[in-house]
Amino acid sequence: MASNKGYKVTLVKSVFGQLKAHRATVRGLGLRRIRDTVTVADTPEIRGMLTASRHLLKVEELKG
Repeated sequence: MASNKGYKVTLVKSVFGQLKAHRATVRGLGLRRIRDTVTVADTPEIRGMLTASRHLLKVEELKG
């Protein structure tokens, strides 16, 4: 866990028809449309957001 610098997160499924909380989580990660990619830090809050919306996202660990 200490060696992990962050995550590369890509939206792969539409938020249309999803729960309002899932849409807000995806938006909070900085993702707007399908195939948008962001790099986020490894914090407990971010990990919780990734877990909540994992069915909409592709998550890759960044090592460093």
